Amino acid sequence: MQKEKYIKEFLEFIKQGSCTYTATQFMKKELMKLGFQELFEENDWHLTNGSYFVTRNDASIIAFSIGKNYQNSFNIITTHSDTPSLLIKPQNELYDNGYLKINIAPYGGLLNYGWLDRPLSMAGKIILKQDNMFLSKIIDLKEPYFVVPSLAIHQNDKANSNLDLNTQIDLIPFLSLKEEKNIIRKIISEHMKIREEDILDYDLHLYNVEEPYIIGKEKDILLSPRLDNLTSTFAAFKALEKEKNEKNINVFCSFNSEEIGSLTKEGADSNFLFDTLKKIAASLKIDITTTLYQSYVISSDNTHAHHPNHPDKSDDSNKIYLNQGVVISKEISSTTDSLSSSLFKSICKQANVFYQDYTSRNDLASGSTLAGISLRHVSTMSIDIGLAQLAMHSSYECIGLHDIYSLYQAFDMFYQTSFQRKEKSTTILF
Repeated sequence: MQKEKYIKEFLEFIKQGSCTYTATQFMKKELMKLGFQELFEENDWHLTNGSYFVTRNDASIIAFSIGKNYQNSFNIITTHSDTPSLLIKPQNELYDNGYLKINIAPYGGLLNYGWLDRPLSMAGKIILKQDNMFLSKIIDLKEPYFVVPSLAIHQNDKANSNLDLNTQIDLIPFLSLKEEKNIIRKIISEHMKIREEDILDYDLHLYNVEEPYIIGKEKDILLSPRLDNLTSTFAAFKALEKEKNEKNINVFCSFNSEEIGSLTKEGADSNFLFDTLKKIAASLKIDITTTLYQSYVISSDNTHAHHPNHPDKSDDSNKIYLNQGVVISKEISSTTDSLSSSLFKSICKQANVFYQDYTSRNDLASGSTLAGISLRHVSTMSIDIGLAQLAMHSSYECIGLHDIYSLYQAFDMFYQTSFQRKEKSTTILF
């Protein structure tokens, strides 16, 4: 895919993927247009060479393509589609002093001040009851309804010296100057043209509706919501779409819940990936143990670029920069080792993609990785990669525009590559 077309489609995905539910719904629809067959966990699978996908809880998706001459190995890329946001609490109405406010809980490790004074909309999943059936529906208002107003400098003389925001006070949005009961249900009812009494419960997030902007003198910087981690998700998703090496079983996984620890039934710490791989192996009559030995997992998530105003926050000899290529993370807590790194660097060279090595400062903790969590269930060769970005977990983040396409190119080459492992050597075939 040409770079201009890829960037255009990525920006549309950013707009559509307002939360993990809408991102998953978008990918599901696109896969069906491309002829991928939807599978269901409760059914037996009868697979041949072809392309398939399965979802769990409307929030995580695994898609895979089986080549005509597949060998016993999986080429796997894992990402996540959930992003930091404001999660609406069950009992949420707070009418006080002429403002109708909505009680929220921070979802993920928010950069709190990055959520002030932004136009916010609402998206997520609702549960409806019709007769004796409980149905899930995905909703996205698209239009801004909410704002979290900052406290003016005149009323807080410490605003420029103390950024300690209280999430129970300072992050509460309002949406009206009138008191109304059941306002969230009313909004949902009007938007979806359903009865309020049919809405049983919901998982709803507030998100920033601002447009992505390509900025800078060279027009090579992207300023946008939800770059962590829709950049990786879209790159892997688009790479899987293309025809690949007929010897491969290529797998793409987009998980929910990474921002809150992955310990949900559809998170990376669930059985979703391993169960899917077992069902593929059983249907194809291949041994899961030997297949995993020959497999390779890429875990892709963004990390911290060298900051223009805070260079002291980077490791002295492992700085990474915007538009300088895909980042290979080799932390103490990462799954990257010398073999997986060497193989991925060869893939990047084959794709004519730059790469950077990264570790964080010893006195600044790095988080867990999708691969590190998934390997509790699926133990195989693995690497942690991503892109360098600024303002992570703000409602508006910053990344290098060229890097976004480079990541897609690396993933595209990965899905075209076959690996043959033996006890003391690994062969890579492009």
